[in-house]
Amino acid sequence: MSDPDGAVPSLDDEDGVMAAYRLHGAEVYRFVLRGLDDPASAQDVTQETFVKAWRHADRFDPEVASLRVWLFGIARNTMIDHVRARRARPWQGALADPPTVEAAAGSVSDHADAVLDGWLVEEGLRRLAPHHREALVQTHLLGRPYDEVAAELSIPVGTLRSRVFYAMRALRAAMDEMGVSL
Repeated sequence: MSDPDGAVPSLDDEDGVMAAYRLHGAEVYRFVLRGLDDPASAQDVTQETFVKAWRHADRFDPEVASLRVWLFGIARNTMIDHVRARRARPWQGALADPPTVEAAAGSVSDHADAVLDGWLVEEGLRRLAPHHREALVQTHLLGRPYDEVAAELSIPVGTLRSRVFYAMRALRAAMDEMGVSL
């Protein structure tokens, strides 16, 4: 994602980080809040996400992944670090309701992984040719039968199967470029 002018904010300075926060801060916060189910911790993790993005701005490569995907990766890792730190400091358990802490620990690895995986697949699908993306979405993601999709697209079933095959190959290559293993 980029700002309305189409430029990706530079994270090298305070203005760039603020622009990135305006673009993605609320979305990152909601993601973290769903994972931790604790507004105060979600605020801390969101803030730490943008601090880490600023400190490691040199690692961001818009050719590999969008700023949004990169920030969500940082947020996911920061959530995991947050939960691990809580587990390493049992005395902090007295400061929070233990069932809430345990529930948050389980939800980070389960829910956060699923959400991040969804965004990564979405980013990979954006990199496919439209006819490949449509074939893959219709058959694999929506689970529609090949003959039904082929009839709707007015192409032979064999052509659809070929498109799905090459779409999967292109998706694997796109995910490899983004540093994601399938």
